[in-house]
Amino acid sequence: MKFRTLILISLMLMLPICAQAQFRDDAVYEDLYDSDAAAAMKAHVRFLSAADMEGRKAGSQGELEAARYVTGILKDYGIDVLTPADGETFGIAKENGDTLTSRNVVGYVQGYDKTLRNSYIVVGARLDNLGTMQMTVDGRVVDRVFYGANGNASGLSMMVELARMVKMNSILFRRSVLFVAFGASCETYAGAWYFLNRSFSDVENIDAMINLDMVGMGYKGFYAYTASNADMNGVLKRLSEELQPVLPELVTSEIYPSDHRAFYDKEIPSVMFSTGQYSEHNTDRDTQSVIDYDMMERETEYVYNCLLTLANDNEAPEFRPGDGGGRKKPGDDVVAYYDCDQRPTFLNSADLRQFLEKWVYQYLKYPEAALREGIQGRVTVDFIIDKDGKVTDAKVTKGVSPELDAEALKVVNASPKWKPGKVNGNKVRTWISLPIEFRLKKK
Repeated sequence: MKFRTLILISLMLMLPICAQAQFRDDAVYEDLYDSDAAAAMKAHVRFLSAADMEGRKAGSQGELEAARYVTGILKDYGIDVLTPADGETFGIAKENGDTLTSRNVVGYVQGYDKTLRNSYIVVGARLDNLGTMQMTVDGRVVDRVFYGANGNASGLSMMVELARMVKMNSILFRRSVLFVAFGASCETYAGAWYFLNRSFSDVENIDAMINLDMVGMGYKGFYAYTASNADMNGVLKRLSEELQPVLPELVTSEIYPSDHRAFYDKEIPSVMFSTGQYSEHNTDRDTQSVIDYDMMERETEYVYNCLLTLANDNEAPEFRPGDGGGRKKPGDDVVAYYDCDQRPTFLNSADLRQFLEKWVYQYLKYPEAALREGIQGRVTVDFIIDKDGKVTDAKVTKGVSPELDAEALKVVNASPKWKPGKVNGNKVRTWISLPIEFRLKKK
């Protein structure tokens, strides 16, 4: 009996050692208190923002590995992946003549409604980040890695966990849901443009888009941006009337430029969720340590409820509520900006932010009457770049006040010549829709 007791005591003493050997090298005690969802998102962020991913720059090995990882996780969750294991590749022609190769990853969960299953809600997140940069520190060259834990490993991790939740509850979703990791987002949202203009053939049946970008710092706030779309605002208002784990603050100013812009160009109602501006943005301090996983879990539950509402409403949100919901066409002889093989360029840049920063905001003057009345907001101006590069047919399609509308229109009409867009090597008239912000500074 004493011999058996001695063996039992010896085995009990060995148990902590054996159990300890089962822990991951990178685990910490606080991980023991994570929920399954928080633990999963933490694992995703750790992988996607690891040093050996080298910042996931568009076209890099790190971006490729991120695409493979997202593909693998979606498949593990039982999601139908519509793209190859390395993602669907596309090329971006650079100004030096080189071609950058990036990729999108697309997952699909079919809705149950026999009619509405042929309509889609897109949930998107940026795949790439800034990569690396060499710097000289104390006389020696060092590599600076932009890890991108919040920008945007956080959005990707939330997206794949939403995919898992939708797959588990697919019987509840009338519309089908597409989950898209957009490559080359930092390259003028190229992945989103490619998806809408070259890859996905059923764009007209996309009823709404949810964009997740930099969602990991909920202790700083949680925000929703809809470009003031009344129907999308209505969806968020309905959600706020129900018990939610967290509620976003609806903002009228764009939090960050991101992939939702390509969907706006196609006049698809969209909402961007983000935790807002943060000092670590686009620095090497954007590491796993900045992420608040408990808040991310609450945000994920809220976004899931938003997605469920959009997928199940009888009527899809309209881009122009009260105007029949039809998507505006620029005209038979005019090509939309994002549909050009070579987009129009202003000061040798095809990025519309160049036109805003180098021209519009340089010469925009805040009208005195609007200043006195405290009027501010976004004026949307549509215009055409003619085949000779001139700005023509400019008009305000969404105004704020007569004074602000007139000032925005005046500056756009005064634009110097552009280099015209091309399709199949031929110059074309190109239609552009541009939001111009008028913001009063806080005293």
